[in-house]
Amino acid sequence: MTAPATTRQATDVTALLVETTPLDDVRQLIPFIDAHHPLLWIRKGEGIAGIGEALRLEFSGPDRISDASAAWRATVEAATVTDAVATPGSGLVAFGTFAFADESAATSTLIVPEIVIGRRGSTSWITRIRPLTQPDPAEGSASSAAPALPRPTAFGDEYRLTLLPGRLGKDGYRQAVTAAVARIREHDLSKTVLARDLRGHLPLESDIRRALVELALGYPECWTFAVDGLVGSSPETLVRVHHGTVTARVLAGTISRGTDAASDHDAAVTLASSTKDQQEHRFAVASVLDALRPHSADLDASDLPFTLKLPNLWHLATDVAGTLSDGASSLDLADALHPTAAVAGTPTPDALALIRELEPFDRGRYAGPVGWVGGDGDGEWAIALRCAQLDPGGDLTAYAGAGIVADSDPERELAETTMKFRPIVEAFG
Repeated sequence: MTAPATTRQATDVTALLVETTPLDDVRQLIPFIDAHHPLLWIRKGEGIAGIGEALRLEFSGPDRISDASAAWRATVEAATVTDAVATPGSGLVAFGTFAFADESAATSTLIVPEIVIGRRGSTSWITRIRPLTQPDPAEGSASSAAPALPRPTAFGDEYRLTLLPGRLGKDGYRQAVTAAVARIREHDLSKTVLARDLRGHLPLESDIRRALVELALGYPECWTFAVDGLVGSSPETLVRVHHGTVTARVLAGTISRGTDAASDHDAAVTLASSTKDQQEHRFAVASVLDALRPHSADLDASDLPFTLKLPNLWHLATDVAGTLSDGASSLDLADALHPTAAVAGTPTPDALALIRELEPFDRGRYAGPVGWVGGDGDGEWAIALRCAQLDPGGDLTAYAGAGIVADSDPERELAETTMKFRPIVEAFG
């Protein structure tokens, strides 16, 4: 039976006992996780899957990410860790998801699972975590061997979910884009990002893992995630820190894939030569470089973006890389980066003010950081895109947005959001 999680704020410290041991190769992680409360972070079949909750940390307000970073450091200092694998994702880890806006009603969380099963390359492992005040389940038993590997469970019944317009429908979105373009042309605002929403309701006892399998198989180049009800497959790496190296992938500028090889090639060329998309992309890259430069003396990015091919669309993309020079953790860097111009706009304060004015909803964790952090501060964080939030009662809300600049066309931006909804619509429908 799963023990209840310990929930605390940053002023408390719970001492954790952590042990990571090798496993024989685990080919698939999704069958091991909880069908209704999944914890998952995978890309190309590699990553980590969590079971249960040993500790939950909750945050809100403008300092939510920096507070989480401080609380995580305290948690790490109080933990006793034995790690026989020593690879990114082993040892003490927490899954995290953070609200987009400072004033959001959505709770930002770090969740330390009771069990983590991981796979990276040819290495697989299991990590068991419990508060030191909680008795060892092996104590008093006839055998001193570690508990057996959790068993994968069969998937639940199939289901089909229809997603309908939410608080901002198609006509409302066109009007919002028109208003944003007018504001950009009239004022000192270069770009804003406007989202719309779709809503649905999951049948009782639906197995969320079915949607995660669809996302992971359909979008293997993306980060497929599930953290505290937020599920999706994001193509955009906010920041990744491994052994002192920091990397990020910036995406801005989008076009639909073609229906055949020739039209697909033409679509990629059109995107690469689009003045509007190149302008939008430059704003996004500049915001990432400005945020990371204080933490890396040798930060580097390519001069020109490349076209990134996904199953349903092309993106303009730029990879950024450097060496950390100040000991910042992945959470510290996520705090410095969020929100990037790719999901907010430029300049950030003005763009956020316009988003609050034109979007009739709280984005929640959509477009916020989602990922994991390790005991050494390393971690992988994506921007929560191509995603939906599942509430305990079964309500599902999906979001998709588009970057708006001076020459944006409302019909084209609406079509872009429709493309971006496709992963979630197909995974649940």
